[in-house]
Amino acid sequence: MKSIAVPYIPHLDGATAEVASGFLEEEGKEGNIEHVNWPTLFPYKPITFFWIGRSQSHLFIKYSVIGNVLRAVHVHDQESVWEDSCVEFFCQLPNHSDYMNFEFNCIGTCYSAIYAKPRDGKLRSIDQMRQIDRYPSMERKAFNEMEGTFEWELTIAIPFALLGIDSTHLPTKILGNFYKCADKTSMKHYVSWNSINTDKPDFHRPDFFGELLFE
Repeated sequence: MKSIAVPYIPHLDGATAEVASGFLEEEGKEGNIEHVNWPTLFPYKPITFFWIGRSQSHLFIKYSVIGNVLRAVHVHDQESVWEDSCVEFFCQLPNHSDYMNFEFNCIGTCYSAIYAKPRDGKLRSIDQMRQIDRYPSMERKAFNEMEGTFEWELTIAIPFALLGIDSTHLPTKILGNFYKCADKTSMKHYVSWNSINTDKPDFHRPDFFGELLFE
């Protein structure tokens, strides 16, 4: 099981995702989304890194992706962003059966729900979705698949309250995984930070989450 520290970065207190983007690469912890869990079926692996850190009230993640196709059809939250060029963060509090996901396409559209059991999720409200700050490097405009070499970034800020965490009493750790996918592109892929040992692609597997350690 992988683990990664989530450092407290004072510069992030009160910062937007846009402002945080510059600090995370310098002061956050770096992770690599590198596990091609189903190489026979889906061998393609875009180059994908992330940096993670926190303020007193928010969890911040910055993704950086270099890949050969790019797609962003979905522009409204709670649409099927995993079909586009997508990065994802799933997490779970220790000793809890519920888990949650935060999925984003390359223009910052988000899908998020809370799951009592795999794939049986309760979508977050419009008000909750507005609390998830995003800063994509790309214009927030839909486009069909393009081929070439593309580099894009996305920085997100998630309030601890949306994770079910009291920001004044942070747990020692939470569990989670980071993903890269693009279900409806010509180079479909399913890559993860912590490896997943299943016969076919399945990101809804808390049993394969790693650890996020709060400093």
